[in-house]
Amino acid sequence: MKIFPAIDIKDKKCVRLVKGDFDNKTEYEMSPIEQAHKYKDYGFKNLHIVDLDGSLTGETVNLDIIEEIVAKSDLKIEIGGGIRNFESIQKYIDAGVEKVILGSAAIKDKNFLKDACKKFQDKIALGLDAKDGYLSISGWRENSNQLTLDYLKEVNDYGVSRLIYTDINRDGMKQSPNFEETAKVADVSNCPVIISGGVSSIEDIKKARKLKNNNVEGIIVGKAIYDGDIKLDELAKEVNA
Repeated sequence: MKIFPAIDIKDKKCVRLVKGDFDNKTEYEMSPIEQAHKYKDYGFKNLHIVDLDGSLTGETVNLDIIEEIVAKSDLKIEIGGGIRNFESIQKYIDAGVEKVILGSAAIKDKNFLKDACKKFQDKIALGLDAKDGYLSISGWRENSNQLTLDYLKEVNDYGVSRLIYTDINRDGMKQSPNFEETAKVADVSNCPVIISGGVSSIEDIKKARKLKNNNVEGIIVGKAIYDGDIKLDELAKEVNA
């Protein structure tokens, strides 16, 4: 199972939000570039990055940071946050990221997702952020009124290469991921699924590994790392376990 340590960037800093709330954030001393190097030094191979500035503005605000991380490491990076047009996707691909995550723009406009998958084959990931079964959009500030599984069934044949499923109620809460709902998503999805939101301990990683679903590809770990609940040397052992 792939382990994706997370870096959320806001104002050039590493931050973590609680349930996506920008008014409930914690800033950390280490810069995103330093944090990425730390992950690399511990032997991690994948990295999940969210540009929170981008999620608010729809621009590639922290592209320079992404470019530097790619240039100085061999980490396979997936990047999301306010990506709403082909130009932004192309910028990130040119920077060398492995996957570009589309979220709100793909939910609001299915044709944009379909066209992006055609134009950037194997590069497009889909971020589904759900609360009580419904997809949220616009930095989790709006309810789309679309049921997660209904939407997924509609876009399942578009050619998405990876799906990141986040339970907003769990995100930043360190109360364990919503394994039950993630399994339902994985059962429906035509592409591999990444678990996101709520990881609190190494036991969550072990539980994810035991899921009887070959479509679950990996898991994202964020706040539990920053708060010291999961030690990086301990987590690194799970990379090739």
